[in-house]
Amino acid sequence: MDGLKVCVIGAGSTYTPELIEGFIKRKKELPVSEFALMDIDAEKLRVVGGLAARMIEKSGLGAKVDLITDRRKALEGADFVLTQIRVGGIPARIRDEHIPIEFGIIGQETTGPGGFAKALRTVPVMIDIARNIEKLAPNAWWINFTNPSGIVTEALLKYTKVNVIGLCNVPIGMTKALAKKLEVEPEDLLLNYVGLNHLSWVTRVCVHGRDVTREAVKKSLAGRAEEDQAWMKTYGMIPNGYLRYYYARDKVMDGLKKAEKTRGEIVSEVEASLLEKYRNPNLKKKPKELEKRGGAHYSTAAVSLAAAIHRNKKELHIVNTRNGSTIPCLPADSAIEVNCMIDGGGAHPLAVGEIPLEIRGLLQAVKSYEELTVKAAAEGSKKIALQALVAHPLVPSFTVAKDLLDRILEANAEYLPQFAKRRK
Repeated sequence: MDGLKVCVIGAGSTYTPELIEGFIKRKKELPVSEFALMDIDAEKLRVVGGLAARMIEKSGLGAKVDLITDRRKALEGADFVLTQIRVGGIPARIRDEHIPIEFGIIGQETTGPGGFAKALRTVPVMIDIARNIEKLAPNAWWINFTNPSGIVTEALLKYTKVNVIGLCNVPIGMTKALAKKLEVEPEDLLLNYVGLNHLSWVTRVCVHGRDVTREAVKKSLAGRAEEDQAWMKTYGMIPNGYLRYYYARDKVMDGLKKAEKTRGEIVSEVEASLLEKYRNPNLKKKPKELEKRGGAHYSTAAVSLAAAIHRNKKELHIVNTRNGSTIPCLPADSAIEVNCMIDGGGAHPLAVGEIPLEIRGLLQAVKSYEELTVKAAAEGSKKIALQALVAHPLVPSFTVAKDLLDRILEANAEYLPQFAKRRK
């Protein structure tokens, strides 16, 4: 097979060395001959890209590494495109965490008003990237890790013609944790995993075709907060960790108010420390401190997904893709996060059955919010943006949503040209 060109947009991210490590580990499955590492921050790209190049050289992979600030040049002829961008950087994330708290609402990077603000900044940029891919690499497979991954994926599916699959590290983390608790290998498990990105449930667990859901739920109770245990016993399911923002919002909110620093502020400190380490010309592997940055199993998820596509493996992966008829109570053109069979043609969702009544309401409510957010972000409509916030279960009223939206638009004005153009 001819060598592959892999383009990473947002390669100045401190995650990049972990991603490169994944490609090195799977070099027999993915014969990469060129890495086009692209970022708009030339200095971060130089530092992070330098470590990536040293890692590749040490591994004997033999791939060419180009550090590029010109996105079009980086994308030209790519076979795989991976995106891990953060529009506005970590300072914008920190604002996303603080602003909702001013209104008595949970401030978090992807869930609620924080994720909403991030989506407004991010969706137009991702659509712009898609336009480049349509012209310069129309056959490329785009694996998106940029949050909010589900909303971004839905926007790209609705407004562009790219081959995109949304990815999150949570499902693979849940799978590995469950396998360890059940004392089996991850590949021995089959999860009935249903929902949206950062809003999902494992409703059934099978090992070699045997239903072990009750045992899996029981063994998953250990180490969890009391309210989480109570929820799991009541529902008989295993929740994605992000569901705490809904089921235990009072406790989460109390914790956020008492915390000395937000997660974004902690990440900012970790980033600075990592970049200092990356500058060491003798460093040729990812430092252990990268684990503090988050994103565990990111490279495993991303690179194994790329290998499944390239090798036409017909392998199961939990990803974000178009719903179709998979979850009948959600719109066909919306993005969902479920088990998919991955082959050379991309992601093919597996049937999940009827959604249990006890989780259906929250699932549909959040999907309504996501659909409105996609439309508001792509089209720059303040009216629809307000409707999106009102629809979100964490936002208590129209009045709060209206004032909160004004605050978000004001704080992010330099990153929201679509709203300035429409002015309505």
